[in-house]
Amino acid sequence: MRTTPRASSPRRYLMCPPTHFSVTYSINPWMDPTKPVDLPLALAQWEDLRDRYRALGHSVDLLDPDPALPDMVYAANGATVVEGRVLGAKFAHPERAAEADAHLSWFRRNGWAEDAVRVPEHVNEGEGDFAVTDSWILAGRGFRSSPLSHDEAQEFFGRPVIGLELVDPRYYHLDTALCVLDDAHDEVMYYPGAFSPGSRAVLARLFPDALIATEADAAALGLNAVSDGLHVLLPQAAVGLFEPLRDRGFDPVGMDLGELLKGGGSVKCCTQELRG
Repeated sequence: MRTTPRASSPRRYLMCPPTHFSVTYSINPWMDPTKPVDLPLALAQWEDLRDRYRALGHSVDLLDPDPALPDMVYAANGATVVEGRVLGAKFAHPERAAEADAHLSWFRRNGWAEDAVRVPEHVNEGEGDFAVTDSWILAGRGFRSSPLSHDEAQEFFGRPVIGLELVDPRYYHLDTALCVLDDAHDEVMYYPGAFSPGSRAVLARLFPDALIATEADAAALGLNAVSDGLHVLLPQAAVGLFEPLRDRGFDPVGMDLGELLKGGGSVKCCTQELRG
């Protein structure tokens, strides 16, 4: 067990307000078009998350929402940024396809050099399926991202990519089943039931001291969380994760994003990290 005190490090995030958020189609098991969205409440919950980041000393850039793209609030899916290099997204479903260009346009307008921005050849859904630690990029596959995107990411970022097979449709993206708690020290939490037997074995080998989530906390999307190395912002309903996180020296911060959960996302889905 870790004995040195934890410390947060300043982060830069990209978010998109849920101005046009709605659930009018279903592309994951969480989405039910018959359940209406309370848009003012969704916006208030999102603003609370944005303001919490800023109160913790992090910066938040904003991506303009598009009325034709109701899922843009899930900004994590639009790209992956590592050491200032941007791998764009290529969405599996046509309903979200245009989000990819909106994200890449934002990077180009905001100072990223053209040779630092890659338009992908293979399907990947950004930080939905890519999680970054100091040693590896963990890469989900099975429901959205193509296995071919793993090689593409490895070549572009020059970091080893570890492929992980997702087998439960409720956990259709890696960021619903695994969270990086301390990227500098390769520390994660995850739910084993979301992964194939081989991928569970890989995770156990790479992260023998990982925090293991229960089925109940995973089902509350408790792993769709964001950590700055000290503070862990996660869905408040994932009550079983709070004490284990405190035992490891983290400061869990419960967030209510219940309206955004109707689209299949929570804290992490709303948050793209701009690394470097």
